[in-house]
Amino acid sequence: MWSGPRNISTAMMRSWGSRRDTFVCDEPLYAHYLLVTRRKHPGTDEVIGHHETDWHKVVHWLTGPVPEGKQVFFQKHMAHHLLPHIDRGWLGQVTNCLLIRHPREVLTSYLKIEGAPEPALEDLGFPQQLEIFELERSRGVTPPIVDARDVQTDPRRMLGLLCDAVGVEFNDEMLCWPSGFRKTDGVWAKYWYGNVARSTGFEPYETKNDVVPEHLSDLYQTCLPYYSHLQSHKLQ
Repeated sequence: MWSGPRNISTAMMRSWGSRRDTFVCDEPLYAHYLLVTRRKHPGTDEVIGHHETDWHKVVHWLTGPVPEGKQVFFQKHMAHHLLPHIDRGWLGQVTNCLLIRHPREVLTSYLKIEGAPEPALEDLGFPQQLEIFELERSRGVTPPIVDARDVQTDPRRMLGLLCDAVGVEFNDEMLCWPSGFRKTDGVWAKYWYGNVARSTGFEPYETKNDVVPEHLSDLYQTCLPYYSHLQSHKLQ
């Protein structure tokens, strides 16, 4: 599942991780992304020191046997971690889906994270999500797209549609989970996962009234067409 930052991607990972037949992993390309880009995120050095930084080794693991003998391997990815030099061929060995969120909500949420750098287009995942979507369609596959708002509005229905789309039977275990952190969380969890660590299920959607700051209005307008195009193909 390819998401952008400040989405419900970690809650989605909790949802799939609640299944007894599923192994989950958390942003396995993040350490490589930080090593190459040198972006100053909270805990950058810790992430690089603790997680695999060689993308070849990461991809070999992602496309190998499902860990712990499970049947399903849910991989939570940030689309912007798929840097241009990383070969895309391995995407044909996995089932790709996209998790999208309205750019206004992404940007205003991003700005609330202490220590996060000023966002740029390449940090928000929209171009990379569209690239993945079009790459898959060129192979004759239309990857499922789910909008965070739809999941929060009706988790049972949207998770059911997603499971159908990827050929996995829906399980009610996906609707709730124990609060707290997980051993499968990245070391960055303490910086980014405060809300989801307190959660026990998908939070109901609430309309946000946050306004995109004027200095980011051009970036916001640039993101909108990407989102709108992907949204037109979402599961509903």
